[in-house]
Amino acid sequence: MSDAEPVQIRPMTLADCDRVSEIRVLGWQFAYRGLMPQPFLDALSATADAERRRARFLEGDGSVLNLVATVDDEIIGWAALGPYRDDELRTKDAELYAIYLDPKHVGTGAGRALMREGLRQCAALGHERIYLWVVRGNARARRFYERAGFWADGAEEPYEVDGVLVPELRYVRELRG
Repeated sequence: MSDAEPVQIRPMTLADCDRVSEIRVLGWQFAYRGLMPQPFLDALSATADAERRRARFLEGDGSVLNLVATVDDEIIGWAALGPYRDDELRTKDAELYAIYLDPKHVGTGAGRALMREGLRQCAALGHERIYLWVVRGNARARRFYERAGFWADGAEEPYEVDGVLVPELRYVRELRG
């Protein structure tokens, strides 16, 4: 994608689940190489992920916003946002659960477009701030979030992947004011 090709952002549909899952798996394998156990990353299945994604999509209560980025009607990215989860408790704040691009489209502006629209919609829903969790060693993602106005707030938790603890940092951004 060149900068001249317009990125469109739209709500995800049930029919998008297969491509979104493919992007999610490719995104994990690209972003977390060297940060998570390679056998775990190699074993990720877009087919299995799509089955879970379809079930979640159909069972959803409408509180999760799933957006896709497209160029010429091809889905190249996906983001999911919704109420902030403090353990199982949802709060009045928002959370960016995921944002992934097909690795071929990293650095093209598609991620920024997805982020802008997701933040806009969260603010329109009345959320005052938005949180996200990022793997500490994922320098590329951390730079992306920092350029989008997020900052690390000091919270850190381990995420277990195949018996390995992967440290995650919490980032926050104000949506109002």
